[in-house]
Amino acid sequence: MTDDTAGRLSRQEISEAVGDLGWRYVLGSILTTVPVGSLAQAVEVAARLVEAAGGDADDSLRMDVRADLLALNVQSLALARVTPRELELARRISAAVAALGLRLGPGGAGSAGPRAVQLIEIAIDALDIARIRPFWRAVMGYGDEPGASGPEDAIVDPLGQGPAIWFQQMDAARPQRNRIHLDVSVPHDEAAARIEAALTAGGVLLSEAAAPAFWVLADAEGNEACITTWQGRD
Repeated sequence: MTDDTAGRLSRQEISEAVGDLGWRYVLGSILTTVPVGSLAQAVEVAARLVEAAGGDADDSLRMDVRADLLALNVQSLALARVTPRELELARRISAAVAALGLRLGPGGAGSAGPRAVQLIEIAIDALDIARIRPFWRAVMGYGDEPGASGPEDAIVDPLGQGPAIWFQQMDAARPQRNRIHLDVSVPHDEAAARIEAALTAGGVLLSEAAAPAFWVLADAEGNEACITTWQGRD
């Protein structure tokens, strides 16, 4: 079922379409990793995946190529979201990885690989978002997200390396509370493990009122971070 009001795939639909293939839907992208044994192998595998992606590679695929893994991010770069085209691309990539005798998966709890795939956002509380947004855009060397260039919209790294920055409207100044926090977007089936690890490490749970969309945690001095998932948002 699609989101008829926006003509888009629902988050649930995207997650279900790619979950069994070893991908996870996180913050508007579908992500996975491919473990490899060397940088040379990583480059070779990357070339094969670009070949499998065909004309969709430049428009929808980003890869982080390392000696131990390839990190794959599939999203329409023009629309900043996942469309049916990206779902089909993920299927082709999955088939290509299998044909190479390799596996792909998001990592995390229950796997032998590193932590689960994730995406980070920086949230800045502001009384006048339109006033401060140009500063952060300039000082970070960031730009507008496709289709979102308004005076209160998020800003993004044009190279896709740094975390997105979004602005949260404040009603009144809060001088005793931190006004910048991290949103750590994780696969929906990794949230519980990440929260447990944070609490074991001395953190506290401030709120789960909006779960499973997000949980608000803090360190021992009250500095906040949110663990977020796609769930609870459709």
